[in-house]
Amino acid sequence: MSDALSRIPVKVIGTRKPGFKLHFARRAVQAGIIALAILIPASGLFRIDPIAGAFVVLNRQIWFSDFFLMFGLWIMIATGAIMLYSVAGTVFCGWACPQNTMAEWANHMTRKLLGKRAEVSLDGSAPIVAASKRKMLNWAILGISFLLAAMFFGIIPLFYFYQPREVWAFVTFAHDEHLAKSLHYIYFVCVIILLLDIAVIRHFWCRFSCIYRVWQHFFRTKQTLHVLYDESRSADCAKCNYCVTACFIGLDPKRTDLYDSCINCGECINACDRLHAKEGGKGLLSFEMGERKQSKASTFRNNMGSLVSRFSWTGPFALLGLVMFSWGLYTYSPFNLSADRFDSSGQDYQIEIANKLYQPAQIALHVSGLPKGSYSLDADRFSLGAAKRRKITLHIDPSLPKGLHMVMIRADSDGGWSGKFRIEHYSMRGMK
Repeated sequence: MSDALSRIPVKVIGTRKPGFKLHFARRAVQAGIIALAILIPASGLFRIDPIAGAFVVLNRQIWFSDFFLMFGLWIMIATGAIMLYSVAGTVFCGWACPQNTMAEWANHMTRKLLGKRAEVSLDGSAPIVAASKRKMLNWAILGISFLLAAMFFGIIPLFYFYQPREVWAFVTFAHDEHLAKSLHYIYFVCVIILLLDIAVIRHFWCRFSCIYRVWQHFFRTKQTLHVLYDESRSADCAKCNYCVTACFIGLDPKRTDLYDSCINCGECINACDRLHAKEGGKGLLSFEMGERKQSKASTFRNNMGSLVSRFSWTGPFALLGLVMFSWGLYTYSPFNLSADRFDSSGQDYQIEIANKLYQPAQIALHVSGLPKGSYSLDADRFSLGAAKRRKITLHIDPSLPKGLHMVMIRADSDGGWSGKFRIEHYSMRGMK
């Protein structure tokens, strides 16, 4: 008997639910984008310094004199966005947009606490709360969760204007001279706006107000990534609206067009796959690129031709941006040295040196072109803090011989940087 049982073939089926692979991948990307939105400014890769009034790229202050570095960066970002639009369509909306992530989470919490039909509908109908969940506790938990989410997302923009230690000082109500006095009021207003967005607006913004979607339509083509419906198996989905129910944008995935509101999230594909997996089949929806109703060979050929044609004009711009950014990074000056008269007598000059890096440095000043003993400096060696400025007074003896004197001011840092600034000093008094 045992021998007979041992000869029965056994097929092991995976425990992972079918159709969830794409869903989990999207959730991982959404979480990664939020983490990236914090890490980009916190690491110094890109942010804005409101005190210095400058952009910060790679932990370097970017001034107008650093034109190539900044302009090259924006060219790369713009061309990268256009390439993404034309190839992957609205995949950013469905996989990376923080607004969509917040709206999806809000929908999930609402359905979990108030019932499956309690959602903010795009057609304007009121949410239907399940009878078993009409409890004050459920409403309280939902409201508190929305408030905490708004408070969390409201902190993220602060990283783009302040360093992590300053953001921590703001969160813990510690005193920091770099923080604006009105920052707590500004943060309060941002939290209120985000709370309204999470509780009420949600996907209304995505479908009717998003400027990104309008701009994206200029670059979307028939070869752009889209949801493909297998019409040859239409009999398999007769009287089935499971994919329509799964679409939180309120679309019919079987009837998508070039300029529709689809955000390529793939939830309809997940739903269809899960439904047909119960019968051992495959769903009727899938992601596809290229013209519809084509053979595999022609689809691949046309896709490659379309990609080449689109990259033929965006590629050179992207390369130009990369070259300009690299050149700007190579020629970047971490300090700025300047000098000018600041008194009516014309004998005193104010030397200013600015540290454009977010790390301290030791600076040494040298003056040439003047006889020894005919000038004095407030300090010739000093420490310059991170992203700080220091003003040094150069006093020139009024008994200097009459005439034009070419004075060279040189500054050296302990990191190897050296900068020069020339001034023309005219002495009128002279020695008799």
